[in-house]
Amino acid sequence: MLTVILPAYNEEAMIGTAGTTISEILSREQIPFEILFVDDGSKDRTWIEIESLVSNNPDIRGISFSRNFGKEAAVAAGLAESRGECAVVLDCDLQHPPEKIVEMYRLWQQGYEVIEGVKSSRGKESGMHAFAAKAFYGLISAASGFDMENTSDFKLLDRKAIDAIVSMKEKYAFFRAQSSWVGFRTATVTYDVQERVAGESKWSTVGLIKYAINNITTFSTAPMQMVTVCGVLVFIVSLVSSIVALVQKIGGKALGGFTTVILLEGFIGSIIMISLGLIGFYIARIYEELKGRPKYIIARHASKEKDRDE
Repeated sequence: MLTVILPAYNEEAMIGTAGTTISEILSREQIPFEILFVDDGSKDRTWIEIESLVSNNPDIRGISFSRNFGKEAAVAAGLAESRGECAVVLDCDLQHPPEKIVEMYRLWQQGYEVIEGVKSSRGKESGMHAFAAKAFYGLISAASGFDMENTSDFKLLDRKAIDAIVSMKEKYAFFRAQSSWVGFRTATVTYDVQERVAGESKWSTVGLIKYAINNITTFSTAPMQMVTVCGVLVFIVSLVSSIVALVQKIGGKALGGFTTVILLEGFIGSIIMISLGLIGFYIARIYEELKGRPKYIIARHASKEKDRDE
Protein backbone atom coordinates (compact mmCIF):
# COMPACT_ATOMS: atom_id res chain seq x y z
CA MET A 1 0.00 0.00 0.00
CA LEU A 2 1.07 3.58 -0.73
CA THR A 3 0.65 6.30 1.89
CA VAL A 4 0.16 9.80 0.48
CA ILE A 5 1.26 12.39 3.07
CA LEU A 6 -0.22 15.87 2.72
CA PRO A 7 1.00 18.52 5.21
CA ALA A 8 -1.59 21.29 5.48
CA TYR A 9 -1.53 24.71 7.11
CA ASN A 10 -4.56 26.97 6.57
CA GLU A 11 -5.52 25.05 3.41
CA GLU A 12 -9.30 24.81 3.91
CA ALA A 13 -9.89 25.63 0.23
CA MET A 14 -7.65 22.79 -0.98
CA ILE A 15 -8.46 19.83 1.29
CA GLY A 16 -11.44 18.53 -0.68
CA THR A 17 -9.80 19.10 -4.06
CA ALA A 18 -6.55 17.42 -3.02
CA GLY A 19 -8.26 14.39 -1.48
CA THR A 20 -10.63 13.87 -4.41
CA THR A 21 -8.01 14.41 -7.13
CA ILE A 22 -5.44 12.05 -5.63
CA SER A 23 -8.06 9.38 -4.84
CA GLU A 24 -9.33 9.41 -8.43
CA ILE A 25 -5.85 9.14 -9.93
CA LEU A 26 -4.71 6.26 -7.71
CA SER A 27 -8.01 4.39 -7.95
CA ARG A 28 -7.93 4.62 -11.74
CA GLU A 29 -4.40 3.17 -11.73
CA GLN A 30 -5.48 0.44 -9.27
CA ILE A 31 -2.83 1.43 -6.76
CA PRO A 32 -3.76 0.53 -3.15
CA PHE A 33 -3.42 3.68 -1.09
CA GLU A 34 -4.26 5.72 1.96
CA ILE A 35 -4.20 9.51 2.16
CA LEU A 36 -2.90 11.04 5.38
CA PHE A 37 -3.55 14.74 5.99
CA VAL A 38 -1.37 16.41 8.64
CA ASP A 39 -2.98 19.59 9.95
CA ASP A 40 -0.11 21.75 11.19
CA GLY A 41 -2.13 23.73 13.74
CA SER A 42 -4.24 25.58 11.17
CA LYS A 43 -6.27 28.60 12.27
CA ASP A 44 -9.00 28.24 9.64
CA ARG A 45 -11.41 25.36 8.84
CA THR A 46 -8.71 22.99 7.61
CA TRP A 47 -9.34 20.37 10.30
CA ILE A 48 -13.12 20.55 9.81
CA GLU A 49 -12.63 19.97 6.07
CA ILE A 50 -10.36 17.00 6.80
CA GLU A 51 -12.94 15.47 9.17
CA SER A 52 -15.65 15.92 6.54
CA LEU A 53 -13.52 14.22 3.91
CA VAL A 54 -12.60 11.37 6.26
CA SER A 55 -16.22 10.69 7.18
CA ASN A 56 -16.99 9.78 3.56
CA ASN A 57 -13.83 7.87 2.65
CA PRO A 58 -12.17 5.02 4.58
CA ASP A 59 -8.97 5.51 2.58
CA ILE A 60 -8.37 8.94 4.10
CA ARG A 61 -7.02 9.67 7.59
CA GLY A 62 -6.09 12.84 9.38
CA ILE A 63 -4.00 13.99 12.33
CA SER A 64 -3.93 17.47 13.83
CA PHE A 65 -1.19 19.17 15.85
CA SER A 66 -1.89 20.98 19.10
CA ARG A 67 -0.31 24.08 17.52
CA ASN A 68 1.75 25.09 14.50
CA PHE A 69 5.07 23.19 14.59
CA GLY A 70 6.16 23.83 10.99
CA LYS A 71 6.25 21.86 7.76
CA GLU A 72 9.29 19.77 8.69
CA ALA A 73 7.45 18.53 11.79
CA ALA A 74 4.35 17.79 9.69
CA VAL A 75 6.40 15.69 7.25
CA ALA A 76 8.05 13.86 10.16
CA ALA A 77 4.66 13.10 11.73
CA GLY A 78 3.29 11.89 8.40
CA LEU A 79 6.18 9.49 7.93
CA ALA A 80 5.88 8.21 11.51
CA GLU A 81 2.12 7.65 11.15
CA SER A 82 2.25 6.14 7.65
CA ARG A 83 1.14 2.50 7.26
CA GLY A 84 2.17 1.80 3.67
CA GLU A 85 5.10 -0.16 2.28
CA CYS A 86 6.06 3.16 0.70
CA ALA A 87 5.00 6.77 1.17
CA VAL A 88 5.00 9.90 -0.96
CA VAL A 89 5.09 13.47 0.37
CA LEU A 90 3.59 16.31 -1.63
CA ASP A 91 2.13 19.76 -1.03
CA CYS A 92 -1.55 20.04 -0.26
CA ASP A 93 -1.86 22.92 -2.75
CA LEU A 94 -1.17 20.42 -5.60
CA GLN A 95 1.71 22.48 -6.97
CA HIS A 96 3.41 19.10 -6.97
CA PRO A 97 1.45 17.40 -9.81
CA PRO A 98 -0.33 14.34 -8.33
CA GLU A 99 -0.17 12.54 -11.69
CA LYS A 100 3.55 12.06 -11.08
CA ILE A 101 2.79 9.86 -8.06
CA VAL A 102 1.93 7.05 -10.47
CA GLU A 103 5.30 7.36 -12.23
CA MET A 104 7.07 7.34 -8.87
CA TYR A 105 5.12 4.30 -7.71
CA ARG A 106 6.03 2.34 -10.86
CA LEU A 107 9.70 3.10 -10.27
CA TRP A 108 9.31 1.87 -6.70
CA GLN A 109 7.83 -1.36 -8.06
CA GLN A 110 10.98 -1.73 -10.15
CA GLY A 111 13.07 -1.75 -6.98
CA TYR A 112 14.01 1.89 -6.43
CA GLU A 113 13.79 2.93 -2.78
CA VAL A 114 14.00 6.74 -2.96
CA ILE A 115 12.34 8.49 -5.88
CA GLU A 116 13.15 12.20 -5.99
CA GLY A 117 10.88 14.78 -7.55
CA VAL A 118 13.16 17.20 -9.44
CA LYS A 119 11.85 20.54 -10.68
CA SER A 120 12.31 21.18 -14.37
CA SER A 121 10.80 24.64 -13.84
CA ARG A 122 9.90 26.63 -10.74
CA GLY A 123 6.65 28.10 -12.04
CA LYS A 124 5.80 31.78 -11.60
CA GLU A 125 7.89 33.52 -8.94
CA SER A 126 9.64 36.85 -8.51
CA GLY A 127 13.21 37.37 -9.63
CA MET A 128 14.28 38.01 -6.03
CA HIS A 129 12.64 34.77 -4.85
CA ALA A 130 14.31 32.79 -7.65
CA PHE A 131 17.71 34.30 -6.82
CA ALA A 132 17.28 33.61 -3.10
CA ALA A 133 16.23 30.01 -3.78
CA LYS A 134 19.23 29.43 -6.08
CA ALA A 135 21.61 30.92 -3.50
CA PHE A 136 20.15 28.80 -0.69
CA TYR A 137 20.32 25.53 -2.60
CA GLY A 138 23.82 26.36 -3.79
CA LEU A 139 24.90 26.85 -0.17
CA ILE A 140 23.17 23.73 1.17
CA SER A 141 24.54 21.64 -1.73
CA ALA A 142 28.09 22.81 -1.01
CA ALA A 143 27.64 22.31 2.74
CA SER A 144 26.02 18.87 2.60
CA GLY A 145 27.87 17.38 -0.37
CA PHE A 146 24.59 16.50 -2.15
CA ASP A 147 23.25 18.16 -5.28
CA MET A 148 20.05 19.82 -4.08
CA GLU A 149 19.74 22.48 -6.76
CA ASN A 150 16.21 21.54 -7.89
CA THR A 151 15.07 19.26 -5.09
CA SER A 152 11.78 19.52 -3.24
CA ASP A 153 9.74 17.74 -0.59
CA PHE A 154 8.01 15.81 -3.39
CA LYS A 155 9.50 12.34 -2.83
CA LEU A 156 8.44 8.72 -2.63
CA LEU A 157 10.25 6.60 -0.05
CA ASP A 158 10.40 2.86 0.54
CA ARG A 159 9.60 1.63 4.05
CA LYS A 160 13.31 1.07 4.71
CA ALA A 161 14.08 4.72 3.97
CA ILE A 162 11.07 5.86 6.00
CA ASP A 163 12.17 3.87 9.04
CA ALA A 164 15.71 5.24 8.71
CA ILE A 165 14.48 8.83 8.68
CA VAL A 166 11.98 8.30 11.50
CA SER A 167 14.78 6.83 13.63
CA MET A 168 16.70 10.12 13.46
CA LYS A 169 16.11 11.84 16.79
CA GLU A 170 17.17 15.42 16.08
CA LYS A 171 14.43 17.96 16.72
CA TYR A 172 15.42 20.26 13.87
CA ALA A 173 15.26 18.12 10.75
CA PHE A 174 15.60 18.92 7.04
CA PHE A 175 13.63 16.31 5.10
CA ARG A 176 15.07 17.11 1.67
CA ALA A 177 18.62 16.56 2.90
CA GLN A 178 17.74 13.57 5.11
CA SER A 179 16.24 11.67 2.19
CA SER A 180 19.51 12.14 0.27
CA TRP A 181 21.69 11.34 3.27
CA VAL A 182 20.09 7.94 3.98
CA GLY A 183 21.22 6.67 0.57
CA PHE A 184 19.42 3.61 -0.87
CA ARG A 185 18.73 3.03 -4.55
CA THR A 186 17.57 6.34 -6.00
CA ALA A 187 15.72 7.45 -9.13
CA THR A 188 14.40 10.85 -10.22
CA VAL A 189 11.18 12.12 -11.77
CA THR A 190 11.04 15.59 -13.32
CA TYR A 191 8.01 17.84 -13.01
CA ASP A 192 6.84 21.39 -13.60
CA VAL A 193 5.58 23.33 -10.60
CA GLN A 194 1.83 23.87 -11.03
CA GLU A 195 -0.16 27.00 -10.27
CA ARG A 196 -2.32 27.01 -7.18
CA VAL A 197 -5.96 26.07 -7.77
CA ALA A 198 -7.15 27.98 -4.69
CA GLY A 199 -5.79 29.77 -1.66
CA GLU A 200 -2.44 31.55 -1.43
CA SER A 201 1.11 30.72 -0.46
CA LYS A 202 1.82 30.62 3.26
CA TRP A 203 5.48 31.52 2.78
CA SER A 204 6.60 35.10 3.41
CA THR A 205 10.06 36.46 2.56
CA VAL A 206 10.97 36.52 6.26
CA GLY A 207 9.68 32.97 6.65
CA LEU A 208 11.77 31.75 3.71
CA ILE A 209 14.92 33.41 5.08
CA LYS A 210 14.33 31.86 8.50
CA TYR A 211 13.68 28.48 6.86
CA ALA A 212 16.94 28.74 4.90
CA ILE A 213 19.02 29.68 7.95
CA ASN A 214 17.47 26.93 10.06
CA ASN A 215 18.08 24.23 7.46
CA ILE A 216 21.64 25.25 6.62
CA THR A 217 22.62 25.26 10.29
CA THR A 218 20.64 22.08 10.97
CA PHE A 219 22.29 19.93 8.34
CA SER A 220 25.79 21.41 8.22
CA THR A 221 28.49 22.84 10.46
CA ALA A 222 30.02 24.68 7.49
CA PRO A 223 28.99 28.11 8.86
CA MET A 224 31.09 27.38 11.94
CA GLN A 225 34.13 27.08 9.69
CA MET A 226 33.52 30.66 8.63
CA VAL A 227 34.81 31.69 12.06
CA THR A 228 38.16 30.08 11.24
CA VAL A 229 38.21 31.67 7.77
CA CYS A 230 37.46 35.10 9.24
CA GLY A 231 40.22 34.60 11.80
CA VAL A 232 42.70 33.86 8.99
CA LEU A 233 41.54 36.95 7.06
CA VAL A 234 41.98 39.17 10.12
CA PHE A 235 45.47 37.72 10.66
CA ILE A 236 46.42 38.44 7.05
CA VAL A 237 45.12 42.03 7.21
CA SER A 238 46.94 42.59 10.51
CA LEU A 239 50.15 41.08 9.13
CA VAL A 240 50.07 43.27 6.01
CA SER A 241 49.35 46.37 8.12
CA SER A 242 52.23 45.53 10.43
CA ILE A 243 54.64 45.08 7.52
CA VAL A 244 53.54 48.41 5.98
CA ALA A 245 53.97 50.17 9.33
CA LEU A 246 57.42 48.63 9.84
CA VAL A 247 58.63 49.58 6.35
CA GLN A 248 57.42 53.15 6.81
CA LYS A 249 59.09 53.34 10.20
CA ILE A 250 62.42 52.14 8.81
CA GLY A 251 62.08 54.57 5.92
CA GLY A 252 61.67 57.46 8.34
CA LYS A 253 58.19 58.32 7.11
CA ALA A 254 55.57 59.51 9.59
CA LEU A 255 52.68 57.10 9.82
CA GLY A 256 49.23 58.64 10.24
CA GLY A 257 48.06 55.67 12.23
CA PHE A 258 44.88 56.95 13.86
CA THR A 259 42.58 56.23 10.87
CA THR A 260 44.28 52.90 10.23
CA VAL A 261 43.86 51.83 13.85
CA ILE A 262 40.16 52.80 13.89
CA LEU A 263 39.48 50.88 10.67
CA LEU A 264 41.32 47.80 11.92
CA GLU A 265 39.56 47.91 15.28
CA GLY A 266 36.17 48.24 13.61
CA PHE A 267 36.92 45.40 11.20
CA ILE A 268 38.26 43.06 13.86
CA GLY A 269 35.44 43.94 16.27
CA SER A 270 32.80 43.20 13.63
CA ILE A 271 34.36 39.82 12.82
CA ILE A 272 34.48 38.92 16.52
CA MET A 273 30.84 39.88 17.12
CA ILE A 274 29.61 38.00 14.04
CA SER A 275 31.64 34.95 15.06
CA LEU A 276 30.29 35.04 18.62
CA GLY A 277 26.74 35.35 17.27
CA LEU A 278 27.25 32.35 15.00
CA ILE A 279 28.71 30.26 17.80
CA GLY A 280 25.86 31.34 20.06
CA PHE A 281 23.33 30.22 17.45
CA TYR A 282 24.80 26.72 17.41
CA ILE A 283 24.96 26.63 21.22
CA ALA A 284 21.25 27.56 21.30
CA ARG A 285 20.55 24.66 18.95
CA ILE A 286 22.47 22.29 21.24
CA TYR A 287 20.42 23.60 24.18
CA GLU A 288 17.15 22.97 22.32
CA GLU A 289 18.20 19.44 21.40
CA LEU A 290 19.30 18.62 24.96
CA LYS A 291 15.89 19.58 26.34
CA GLY A 292 14.53 16.56 24.48
CA ARG A 293 11.12 18.03 23.69
CA PRO A 294 9.11 16.27 20.96
CA LYS A 295 9.14 17.56 17.38
CA TYR A 296 5.34 17.82 17.47
CA ILE A 297 2.28 17.00 19.57
CA ILE A 298 -0.70 15.29 17.95
CA ALA A 299 -3.95 16.56 19.45
CA ARG A 300 -6.52 14.73 17.30
CA HIS A 301 -6.89 11.79 14.95
CA ALA A 302 -9.61 11.21 12.39
CA SER A 303 -10.38 8.03 10.45
CA LYS A 304 -13.47 6.37 9.00
CA GLU A 305 -13.36 3.35 11.31
CA LYS A 306 -13.54 5.55 14.43
CA ASP A 307 -16.76 7.09 15.73
CA ARG A 308 -14.94 10.04 17.29
CA ASP A 309 -11.52 11.64 17.50
CA GLU A 310 -9.02 10.27 19.93
